[in-house]
Amino acid sequence: MKTIKNLHIGKLIKQRLREHKRSQAWLAHEIDYDNSNLHKILENRYINIDLLFKISLALKEDFFAYYSEKLKEKW
Repeated sequence: MKTIKNLHIGKLIKQRLREHKRSQAWLAHEIDYDNSNLHKILENRYINIDLLFKISLALKEDFFAYYSEKLKEKW
């Protein structure tokens, strides 16, 4: 299976946190997640679907849409 190039969801989430002037600690609290684990996860290119759903709700942004865009590019 091919990987999705140029999409690092962890970096994108960190960028959105900065734009909303929110910290990773704030996000960890919002999604009831350990801050040190969240920090490690946001360094990764990929994130568990359940966690991505919670992050999307907390930041009020559909992070799944970025994957959908990439999917449409491939069709």
